[in-house]
Amino acid sequence: MRPVHTALAVLVAAVWGFNFVVIEIGLGHFPPLLLSALRFLVAALPAVFLVGRPKVAWKWILGVGTVLGIAKFGLLFTGMDAGMPAGLSSLVLQVQAVFTAVLAAVLLRERPGRVRVLGMGVALAGIAVAAVGGGTSGPVLGFALVVAAAACWGVSNVLTRKASPPDALNFMVWVCTVPVLPLLALSLLLEGPERDLAALRALDWSGLAVIGYVAWVSTVFGFGAWGYLLRRYPASAVAPFSLLVPVFGMSSAALVLGEQVSGTRWLAAVLLVGGVALTSLGGGSRPTAARAPNRTGVGSGVSAQSPPAAAAASPAP
Repeated sequence: MRPVHTALAVLVAAVWGFNFVVIEIGLGHFPPLLLSALRFLVAALPAVFLVGRPKVAWKWILGVGTVLGIAKFGLLFTGMDAGMPAGLSSLVLQVQAVFTAVLAAVLLRERPGRVRVLGMGVALAGIAVAAVGGGTSGPVLGFALVVAAAACWGVSNVLTRKASPPDALNFMVWVCTVPVLPLLALSLLLEGPERDLAALRALDWSGLAVIGYVAWVSTVFGFGAWGYLLRRYPASAVAPFSLLVPVFGMSSAALVLGEQVSGTRWLAAVLLVGGVALTSLGGGSRPTAARAPNRTGVGSGVSAQSPPAAAAASPAP
């Protein structure tokens, strides 16, 4: 990769890693489901009027929008609101690569090679270490919700892989339109109109900055830049940079929020990031049945023979 594009890939990883800190700050202003709804609303408008009509079938937009937007981000924001630390969330969420590989094997009939199986085992060991360490410093419910969010991300990776959108930014902007109303309805039902109205009445420049960052910087810029890199370079060259996300996430959480990073958490980080690297990049999967190749490679960021790499090539939260 050219140095300028390497710098861009590192910048995107930093933006996505710092996003967890911004979410943590935002949860001090908004209930979690309302914050997630506002994030998608601002990301979709006015961008949806600028990117043109959807370039894939609506079933894929609705499917990814539901699983990624409503389920994954709803669970992530709720888990962090329940006490899951920002840095640990950025780390644990990376287990989505394991869920993606398992789901690809089950639903797409693609058997992971031995290197990927080893990577999944190492990553799961990292999750176990993180769970042990987190059990002494945070609520079990928050940890479980973030793991569930990672599972939903894995499902959305497989759906995105099946959709094979030719324009990643166009696809993501239209996906952002799907969760807005359902998340608002869930917020009113579960968090209550009084709490939502109180948060909106108290909206200040800090709250606006949070919404602007998670919507425009993390979502629109981050995904647009990542899609640009995937169009210029193979996923095997771009995807490794996503492994920097938890590094930036844990570091920025320690610097900005004062989160303590214990030796146990660093051990979990080494195991999980190493396992994700092996799972995502450890050679192609072996299809068990003949299937048509992915003509574009954009959106999943991979060829038809290596869908698990989409986990590393997909957008971080």
